[in-house]
Amino acid sequence: MTLDKNAFLSKSLFLRGLRCYKSLYLHKYQPELRGEVPEFQNSLLESGMDVGMYARKLFPDGIEIPFDEMSIAEQIDKTKKTIDVGATTLYEAAFNYDDVFIKADILHKGKGGWKIYEVKSSTSVKDYHLEDIAVQYYVIKGIGLPVSKVCLAHINNQYVRNGEIEVDELFAIVDLTDSVIEKQDFIKDEIEKMRDILKDSMPDIEIGKHCSEHYDCDFKGHCWKHIPENSIFSIESNWIDKFSYYRQGIVHFEDLPMDKLNNKQRMYVEAFLEKKDFVEREEIENFLSALWYPMYFLDFETFYTSIPLYEGTRPYQQIPFQYSLHYIENKGANPKHSEYVAAPNCDPRKELLEKLLAEIPTNACVIVYNQTFEKGVLKGLAEAFPAYADWIVPFIENIRDLMVPFRRKALYHWQMYGSHSIKAVLPALIPELSYEGLEIADGGMAMDAYFHMCRSKDPDEIEKIRTSLLEYCRLDTLAMVRILERLYKLK
Repeated sequence: MTLDKNAFLSKSLFLRGLRCYKSLYLHKYQPELRGEVPEFQNSLLESGMDVGMYARKLFPDGIEIPFDEMSIAEQIDKTKKTIDVGATTLYEAAFNYDDVFIKADILHKGKGGWKIYEVKSSTSVKDYHLEDIAVQYYVIKGIGLPVSKVCLAHINNQYVRNGEIEVDELFAIVDLTDSVIEKQDFIKDEIEKMRDILKDSMPDIEIGKHCSEHYDCDFKGHCWKHIPENSIFSIESNWIDKFSYYRQGIVHFEDLPMDKLNNKQRMYVEAFLEKKDFVEREEIENFLSALWYPMYFLDFETFYTSIPLYEGTRPYQQIPFQYSLHYIENKGANPKHSEYVAAPNCDPRKELLEKLLAEIPTNACVIVYNQTFEKGVLKGLAEAFPAYADWIVPFIENIRDLMVPFRRKALYHWQMYGSHSIKAVLPALIPELSYEGLEIADGGMAMDAYFHMCRSKDPDEIEKIRTSLLEYCRLDTLAMVRILERLYKLK
């Protein structure tokens, strides 16, 4: 066995190279140019590890090949010796062939030979999963181990927890053997291409959609450093083909061909270049006429897990753990505020629901931002607690979505950059309110913070996180109050 430093590829390096040869080259030779890995990617990694541990219950009593205690060579040697003594199930089995190193999530010996099981926390088979498992097959087959089947085990999002987790129901197992075998020439060719690239100078690869495919590449900051702060890429929505224009040398708004843009696109560009707003007062009046007092401004924070934690829940179901509530009882009254955040390590749903229903009158106009999310949370609560359904259904019917006038562009400010999210609307319309500087600045961070609070044993840290959660969620509903005030002024 050889491990040529320059020719060596791990599975993760190979998959990186499939995404972008330049990313592979930079990772290999200039790793100091990597940016910080976003916190949510670490959370995804932790979630994947949890799923991997549960998947082992499909094939219990296996032997694990540790990766944090051994060198690559030691892992490979340990795997060989474990197989030689007759083990039939291995976790994280390690192999090297053609200077490509892989670890198989689960390797199980059955009738006809060994079966490879790759475990993913996704809820379906993705194209890149096939490439992931195909390179494992290339290596394991290459060393001479007879492989009879190659499978992907992914989360079954239709599974509903009833008592203890039933792993056979939690996972869907898909046989990919034929597709993996068909992929072998491609795998071999790509390995050769990557090795040729790594022997040469850094490949000249332009930025593109691949930079953010599935998640942002950790070298994006380096590769995009030539893009100015305010460019066509500042636009959050996909109303123009940004990369098509970029390939034509067009990066600045000023250079966009106005005669090739439709009316809405021209509005965006004109607004930005001339620093002006667009207002459709009749559309705004129609929206405001559908509101009434008392007004209750509601925002939920939720978490989800790949492994359902509570009875009657599904994988990745949104579980509300917090809400903020600003309310105005009648016209001209000052807004008041109420809030809730769950204690750590409990099922928060029933307590949250009971408190919420006690606070909002049945005749209230409930204002949210992006009603799809809030309505989904409430419908989930109605399913979980049918005794409260008669209260929840009219509650849902009274919801009005503050996003509507911005989605319809009844009010568009040049600093919204084509977006109608509250994170774009608030700083454009109410610059004195901002998410900048908050410990928690978006829903993903709130979910991570709540998980961290559940893991913490330090009372001071728990209270600090709780305070940060309340501060963030409170701003969401205060933002809605201020945005609505702005709309009334335009009426």
